[in-house]
Amino acid sequence: MWKKVLCKTEQLKDELRGIQLNHPQLQHLRILLHGPVGAGKSCFINSLQSVFQGEIKAITYEQSFAKKSCTRTYKTYRIITNNSETLPFIFNDVMGLEATEEDGMHPEDVVNAMLGHIKDGYKFNPTTPISAEDQGFIREPSLQDKVHCLVSVVPANSISRMEYGVISKMGIARENAKRLGIPHVVIMTKVDEDVCPLVQKDLTQIYKSRKIKEKVCCILMYIHLNSLHLDFLEKTKNESYRHRPMRNCSDRLGPPMKCVFPISNYHEETEIDNNKDVLILMALLYIVKVAKDYVKV
Repeated sequence: MWKKVLCKTEQLKDELRGIQLNHPQLQHLRILLHGPVGAGKSCFINSLQSVFQGEIKAITYEQSFAKKSCTRTYKTYRIITNNSETLPFIFNDVMGLEATEEDGMHPEDVVNAMLGHIKDGYKFNPTTPISAEDQGFIREPSLQDKVHCLVSVVPANSISRMEYGVISKMGIARENAKRLGIPHVVIMTKVDEDVCPLVQKDLTQIYKSRKIKEKVCCILMYIHLNSLHLDFLEKTKNESYRHRPMRNCSDRLGPPMKCVFPISNYHEETEIDNNKDVLILMALLYIVKVAKDYVKV
């Protein structure tokens, strides 16, 4: 097992409910989700709400097998418990990334969001990033407006089919997050969809699965390809090269394995599943902790 799994959902929920920011400028931590179209960003937000409500919820629109992003505006989502308690962290969902320059989220707008320049409700323009002349531009963002953790959402079942344009845009986002000192976490979705028969049958085996570990390796490589030489990109077309042992990829490319969380969102289910909840909560707890550490610096 390459990561210890905490089995008690209530223990994880209690720790998240008890998060104290103790910062005079902050009422909440801001977490930015980005990734390819159809990766499951909106579904992840709905899954979080479902976990804390104890029943399946949908607070944001999601679409199965989407080829174009169903998210068009910069929108903030708050997670509310079944006791009507608003948790001290919020999520911003953005337009999905696409391979061509004229489609999907403009990479500069990911950076603008991290810097806190984008108002809630701003409608994205795939060909032109927000400017200081736009009504949705925040000229002097506060710490509350800025992003405290960047989360890349990537689908496990189509990693090898990700287009180079998408990989490049994800690399730009990561490089800018690193430049700004913003922590970066990766959520790997759709782990139980034609990725590993063992996990598809039993989600509790996720951290024992060699195939899931190999997919994490792919993600670590792809996210960092933007800063590597183009001939390395060509090498990844080779199947044996792409699935090298996880520790080699992590050592060469970072981030470490602890920053990558395979999960299964709620998308077809009508009832809560404890095994899904644990994976989702483990990922969320780590995201919130690194975001909290970031604002302390």
